[in-house]
Order: sequence, then C-alpha cells, then structure tokens
Amino acid sequence: MTMRLATWNVNSIRARIELVVAWAERVAPDVLLLQETKVATDQFPADSLVSLGYHVTHWGTGAWNGVAVLTREAPREVRYGTGFARAPLATEEPRALAVRLEAGWFMSVYVPNGRALDDPHYVYKLTWLAELRAHLADLVADGVVVGGDFNVAPSDHDVWDPSALEGATHVSLPERRALDALLGLGLTDVYRALHPDDPGFTWWDYRQGAFRRGMGMRIDLVLASEDIARNVVAVDVDIEARRAPRPSDHAPLVVDLA
Repeated sequence: MTMRLATWNVNSIRARIELVVAWAERVAPDVLLLQETKVATDQFPADSLVSLGYHVTHWGTGAWNGVAVLTREAPREVRYGTGFARAPLATEEPRALAVRLEAGWFMSVYVPNGRALDDPHYVYKLTWLAELRAHLADLVADGVVVGGDFNVAPSDHDVWDPSALEGATHVSLPERRALDALLGLGLTDVYRALHPDDPGFTWWDYRQGAFRRGMGMRIDLVLASEDIARNVVAVDVDIEARRAPRPSDHAPLVVDLA
C-alpha cells in the first residue's frame, strides 16, 4: 500500500480553486491538508474536488482562517480544534481539523501568526501551541500526521537570512521551543529527516520580489508519529505551484509513503 499526502496553505480557496483542482489532478494526493481557506463551510467550493474523488471535510467561519482535509477514503471520525472536540466550538477559531482514516489521524493546522513579539496575538500563538500539544499526546499512539502552516521556522537553517528576522515572530526562541515540544511527543519533521541540508522553503512574501530572490522560510511542516514517519520515502516542495499565475504565497509540501 502506498499513500501520497500533501499540505498547502492556499490563501483563499475561492480565489484559487481552479489552481487547486488542476494541481490535485496533476499530483493526485490521497490526503490533502489545506489551510487559510478564508470561507465559511457552507460556501466551500467542494463540488469540483468531490468530482475528483475526494471526501471534503472543512471547518471555516468566514473571511479568515479555515482548514480542510480532503481524503480518498471516507473519514471514520472528525475532530475539531486543539481539544479535538466532536463538533466545532463557537468560541474557537477554525485552525485545527483532524480526520481518522485506516492509517491513523490526519490533521490540518493553521497556527496563529503571532504578528509581533509584543502583540497579544503572540501570547495567543504560544497558548494555542501548548493546548495542541496537551491534547495531541493522546493521539500519537494511534498514528498521527499533523501538517500545515505552523508559522514557525524550526531553526535558522529554515530562513533565508536569520539576521533580517532578528526580533520578529516565526523565529523566536519561545516559538521554536513550542514546536520542539510537539516533536517531543514522538513526532518527526519528515522533510528535515530526509533533507538535512536543503533549506526547503515553503513560503515567500509577495513583496520585494521575495520568491525570485530566494527570500523564503520553511514554515509549512508535516510532523508524523514514528509508525508513519518510518514509511516516508520522499518529501518535496512543489515550487511549480508557487510559479503559477495568481499563486498562494505558500507552496505545497508533498510526502510519499510506502
């Protein structure tokens, strides 16, 4: 049995549905984790993805946030939020969505940005990551993949110029420690495991010609429990999707398991 999974912050599914459909036809992932869909669930353009053979599970409330999990296999269970509730919570932003398949849990996450080190949103980000860790521990034994936009570059090797980001979010020590705490549950950063030397950037700002100039960061990650991580045979960033007309500022990360 083989499986291909991918994660992609699409930065508005309605603005990029044609791009996502064309990409899914070309790459054919069995599981596709999407973030920042920016649409309410009842307005998610699911039909064109269902026609490709996907079961679409989405949680979104409007113009911000929003996460989805697309699967060839029908989900056995669905859980919402950092606490893995059985139904969406009105008090929680739609940033984490997990479905259970035969192989285990597959979770799409859109970690809060943090904005600035002195911004309340930064505290929210650290609290959110701590809550995710506290509840994720219960799922690791069942096999779990957590993929998405973590808004954290794990190390200086994951950014184009550490000095340019000094004092900014995404690279601060508390954020990296929060990410390390997730890995400490027994999860593997599958890209870095297979590519110890390549930067593997997944995000480039739209401004200043950042993509053309290589000014990127690796903030889109796939973390997998040991039973799944040991079967990973390839992990690649699909740069071509970032070169497409009207692209997301993120590129998809594609993982093959055998």
